[in-house]
Amino acid sequence: MRIVMSALLAGSLAGVLVFVGHTWKVTPLIANAEVYEAVKPKSHSHTHASSDKPGVVASERQREHSHNEGNEWGPADGFERNAFTLLSDVITAIGFAFLLGGVMVLSGRELGWKRGMVWGLCGYAALYLAPAFGLSPELPGMAAAELTARQAWWLSTAVLTASGLAGLFFLSRLIWKVLAVALLVAPHLVGAPHPPVNPGTLPAELAAQFAVVTLVITAIFWLSLGALSGYFLDRFKETG
Repeated sequence: MRIVMSALLAGSLAGVLVFVGHTWKVTPLIANAEVYEAVKPKSHSHTHASSDKPGVVASERQREHSHNEGNEWGPADGFERNAFTLLSDVITAIGFAFLLGGVMVLSGRELGWKRGMVWGLCGYAALYLAPAFGLSPELPGMAAAELTARQAWWLSTAVLTASGLAGLFFLSRLIWKVLAVALLVAPHLVGAPHPPVNPGTLPAELAAQFAVVTLVITAIFWLSLGALSGYFLDRFKETG
């Protein structure tokens, strides 16, 4: 019950916090990228005629999708999109809070918001920073390798990084620490899957800004999630 209550509270608060960051910085970048995604060459002449006018392309995006991709559902811009983003952020944060809180309790170490921030940094390193060295955050319209290959590399990198960090922090013998470092390096020696390099319509400045923004917002998320998890786990231990 202690882990459940801590995960629900910490995940909900951290999810709302990251939602604010997404709404403020990330969502506008995604909306801009969707405009350039619609500029891709189509079989309809009106797309080519307006390709140098992003405002026109944006207004025609829904019509082009209905012609070329069928009736695919997606949340409408505005309240509906923000509501689904909030729901997704909170559910994801609660899931990560369960994972982080369970590991924190199983470690048997002292808890608190300061130590929780250290745990949060480890989660950030394992689940975002290390995979981002090989697979940068992607905007709509960016070229990407086959999805299954990217998912497999991301998962193996996250597991190996988490295992390597655990070895560095919890094991004392030198041989195990050397093995832990090898686990940290291994996925990057293998390399992440990447598509052939082809010219695209998405500006490099937009992709770079997206990478920096997600780097910072995700760091804030993991620091807050770790601090909140450590705080609530410590408080519920005292009250229990």
